[in-house]
Amino acid sequence: MSRPRSPVLLRRLALLALDGLLIAASFWLAFVLRLGDPRPSLLLLNLHLLPWALGIGLVVLWLSGWYQGLTRYSGSNSLYGLLPRSGLMVLLLLLVSTLGGQLEPPFRSFWILFWVIFSGGAISSRIVLRDLLRLWLARSSLQPERIPRGVAEALPVPTLVFGAGQAAAQLLADLRYQSRYELVAVLDDDPSLWGRRLDGLPIEPPSALIKLIERHGIRQVLLAVPSASRHRRLELVEHFSAAGLSVLAIPSLARIVAGEQVVSDLRPVMIEDLLGREASQADRELLRASVTGKVVLVTGAGGSIGSELCRQIMRLGPSGLLLLERSEVALYELDRDLQTLRSQSDEILPAPVAVLGDVSDRSSLEALCREHGVQVLFHAAAYKHVPLLEANACAGVANNVGGTRVALEVAFACGLERFTLISTDKAVRPTNVMGASKRVCELLLQAAASRPGPICSMVRFGNVLGSSGSVVPLFRRQIAAGGPVTVTHPEITRFFMTIPEAVELVLQASGMACGGEVFVLDMGDPVPILDLARQMIRLSGCSVRDDDHPDGEIPIVFTGLRPGEKLYEELLIQESDLPTAHPLIRKAREQFIPAERLELLLQDLDRALESRDGQRLREMLQQIVAEYRPISAPQGGIELVR
Repeated sequence: MSRPRSPVLLRRLALLALDGLLIAASFWLAFVLRLGDPRPSLLLLNLHLLPWALGIGLVVLWLSGWYQGLTRYSGSNSLYGLLPRSGLMVLLLLLVSTLGGQLEPPFRSFWILFWVIFSGGAISSRIVLRDLLRLWLARSSLQPERIPRGVAEALPVPTLVFGAGQAAAQLLADLRYQSRYELVAVLDDDPSLWGRRLDGLPIEPPSALIKLIERHGIRQVLLAVPSASRHRRLELVEHFSAAGLSVLAIPSLARIVAGEQVVSDLRPVMIEDLLGREASQADRELLRASVTGKVVLVTGAGGSIGSELCRQIMRLGPSGLLLLERSEVALYELDRDLQTLRSQSDEILPAPVAVLGDVSDRSSLEALCREHGVQVLFHAAAYKHVPLLEANACAGVANNVGGTRVALEVAFACGLERFTLISTDKAVRPTNVMGASKRVCELLLQAAASRPGPICSMVRFGNVLGSSGSVVPLFRRQIAAGGPVTVTHPEITRFFMTIPEAVELVLQASGMACGGEVFVLDMGDPVPILDLARQMIRLSGCSVRDDDHPDGEIPIVFTGLRPGEKLYEELLIQESDLPTAHPLIRKAREQFIPAERLELLLQDLDRALESRDGQRLREMLQQIVAEYRPISAPQGGIELVR
């Protein structure tokens, strides 16, 4: 059986034939334009030059790589690349003509006409072919048999684009041949652009939104404003969501510039894109201060904060990175993620050491630190789910307080340079066992800082978006299931920060620590959880069902505060704090218990743990943490949001 001919070769031969026809047509047309009529006698007189034109032209184009580009991706740079090629072709043909004594003056202008006609024809033909190919590929990729059931009926979707800048122009160019978008108009705030057109689409003011929805049945809007602030994006999403539109966004400007994504990588706007404060500019010196060139150990490495700590530390070039985690699945996933990160990096990064173990196992932890020469320890291991720890107080305190004590003892015994505790806003005037246990951990660090040894510090912050304990994943699952979305209380608020930003600030705080600091991260403004629930429902393309909107799709119900849960969280025990070298990192001025007194109290706490006496345990927590005020959750029934 003969081998089938290469489709690439066939494509190139077809383009070669097309250019041959263009050369012949340009040769004839240049005579017509120069002399005003075909003058067959003159054309026949110089017809012997046509084979030379074909031979020289096609050889030049072939050898110069003109046929190696992908026609469907032809841009201005590649098309303009034809001009020097066609210029060389004409010069060589002129040389042949001159040597043969043909086409003397006044026919030298023929060569300029020939170059212009052929160049224009070849470029125009590629533009037409490119557009036809893109249209064909877009339509063939969306044939009904290739589209999942239920999707074909929704195509194309009448769509608006918000933003008339460079990003929007690039987006429209990329989407022009994707038939799943019926691009209708562009909205922009700039009055000087209203009434003009962008890639053929009219630019309208935002006030025209309702008119466009009614006239064209608009169902979605594409945000093409990558440099817009988080606050501005929130305003836009709320505006368009209130109009019943689904909102897609292009990637951030930073990701586009870094080459990580392209403009047309559209995705639904996530609540993580809207919450919190504008991301801060990291101080590279502070980021690197405590980890670059050091052997770093992260406990609780498989958790939300621990895993992001490992990723960011890996990029900062430690001499070694150890991952301590007792969840096999979490450790496996993190190790695989870091191995991928290491293989894709342009720099030489150390191989992470994945250690399956418990921070409370002193002998194993000490052996690990000595074997690998650990210099810096980030202690992120902790139980953190408030209701679970209320029901399992002894286990929670034994893990949180016991694990921190062991890690500190090992840090001093092995001569570590730095020890950083990941704390929580729930440690401030705690009303639950989890918060009280974390405040005890802070007291341990504060007391240890008075001894010669590692630089001990802690970083306190609120909720991080996307963590296992965050309300955001819960709401997302509830919305996907069709509701209801459960909110414990209509007035409850929480601080929110993205995990990468929180970890970035933790690393910078660790870098500026001198010993004993309680660093507090600026979390921005507290977010009402009820507003968060409503925003997430709208972002999902659904509507809220309540008394004012009985036809809505997803209801919000109140379930009552959970055991130990507060309406709002705080970040400071005392009324004031101190600035640091970073505008988003403050230092709390907290009282603490001297080491000798704290040790006696912890001995009583240990006895309560040994006897599994939950009541005595809570009493001891109150003695150690003066601000601890246990509360009982009110009985909450299910009530529709009003």
